[in-house]
Amino acid sequence: MRFGLSSSSRFHRSMNDAAANLRKTPLHARHVAMGARMVPFGGWEMPVQYAGITEEHLAVRRAAGLFDVSHMGEIEIAGDDALAAVQRISTNDASRLEIGQAQYSVLATDAGTFVDDLLVYRLADSHYLLVVNASGIQSDYAWIQQHIQGVGDAMAVNTSSRYALIAVQGPRALAILQTLTDVELDQIGYYRFTTGEVAGIRATISRTGYTGEDGFEVFVPPQGAERLWGALLTAGEPEGLRPAGLGARDTLRLEAAMRLSGQDVDDTTTVLEAGLGWTVGWEKADFVGRDALLTQRESGVTTKLVGFEMVGRGIARHGYRVLKDGEVVGRVTSGTRTPFLERAVGLAYVPRELTEAGSSLEIEIRERPVEATVVPLPFYKRDKG
Repeated sequence: MRFGLSSSSRFHRSMNDAAANLRKTPLHARHVAMGARMVPFGGWEMPVQYAGITEEHLAVRRAAGLFDVSHMGEIEIAGDDALAAVQRISTNDASRLEIGQAQYSVLATDAGTFVDDLLVYRLADSHYLLVVNASGIQSDYAWIQQHIQGVGDAMAVNTSSRYALIAVQGPRALAILQTLTDVELDQIGYYRFTTGEVAGIRATISRTGYTGEDGFEVFVPPQGAERLWGALLTAGEPEGLRPAGLGARDTLRLEAAMRLSGQDVDDTTTVLEAGLGWTVGWEKADFVGRDALLTQRESGVTTKLVGFEMVGRGIARHGYRVLKDGEVVGRVTSGTRTPFLERAVGLAYVPRELTEAGSSLEIEIRERPVEATVVPLPFYKRDKG
């Protein structure tokens, strides 16, 4: 008889090996100690929730939430021709950026579809920081290196290992973070950033986020992550701050109609179809995807991403089919019942003639068509007063 592992043992060993291969942020041990439920995400083991998605979502809308987003990637481009390199690879017009300013942009294919979406930070005259999605760090870096060849004096370096990134988001975020820094946070405009010490740690403080709320994302060296996380939890506890995981981050960004790379936008959808034409610097002489996007702008999109709200009972999920008069006309990319709005909403690609607010659709849920209607985006917009 040949002795070996049972199929069950092989399965569990395979699962353990897969888990062992997942990357971990500098805060991984802290998340585990706090009882977070950990899940694989983009090649990383990340907290999906602590106390619960609903509680964490509501904390961000009403007070503040604390997120470990150290899985995000950082790629720096520097050199005398750094601006030309950034202009070549990204759709937005980086020449408009001042030092200390950031912009949302897209890495596009020649067909105008998505390689990834990203934030571009201008650190100095000839120095830019690109923050990309976790699952695309290596592939984005290779793509960027390839497409800046021949631009001139510009070099791209993957500096992801130099950064931990912690986000504090919500209406009490500024007040909480202010207790830990002498930087005048209210002087930092939206999509602006500066440097200074936070909890005694040298940091880059950016007024950005992925929740639809005011807040900050703080870049620190990995060895400072635990100290900053602990200091923020202590400072924020009286204000109602809660640690929050990927689950709440997803429901929050969906309420704010922020696209999720690889789900709402990918290499099958163009920047214009995703409703992100405002990220395109049309006046730029050249960038990857420009010709395709110009052609599509002139001809008009035939399919576009819209927001919808369920009228009938049911929750739309990613991948569900969209129907009109019994015919399949599109697909749901994101959907849930949002904890704050308490409505079942989602995003879907549908034909142009069905994109007007009030257009009637049906979502196929468990082989049953359920009525939905197209609504304006975003579903949620914070009160800036």
